[in-house]
Amino acid sequence: MENTVTATPSQFWDDLAKDLEKPEFLREYVRESVRIATIDDLVNELDEAREAAGLSKAELARAISAEPAVVRRLFSAGHVNPTVETIAAVAAALGMRLTLEPLPESERDQITRPLMEGRVADPGALAKHASEMRERKRAALAS
Repeated sequence: MENTVTATPSQFWDDLAKDLEKPEFLREYVRESVRIATIDDLVNELDEAREAAGLSKAELARAISAEPAVVRRLFSAGHVNPTVETIAAVAAALGMRLTLEPLPESERDQITRPLMEGRVADPGALAKHASEMRERKRAALAS
């Protein structure tokens, strides 16, 4: 009989909080969380704009002189890691452009400080914030 150990959600968060005490792990976790959330937000907004414009993915691909597979992959539900060049081209075809905006003060404390200092006062709170940041847009889209 095989003995398998299944971590409970509480164990997962406890282990993650402990790992976040390591500066390099913390920085990588924060960077990836921000990257994933940012790409998700951009892709979702571009797809909403594409649908609002009544454009098919193939039409959008033609507009940016790209293979249709490039646009299909961009808007797929899978893991996407588009280049800024692709995002900017799609945005331009939809009458948009990319801009940068400062993080709200509360997020600067949760994101920027840990990146700069390599430590955080409450690793559990950071883990929760990063998870919420990743899920924020998905929850908004589901409602």
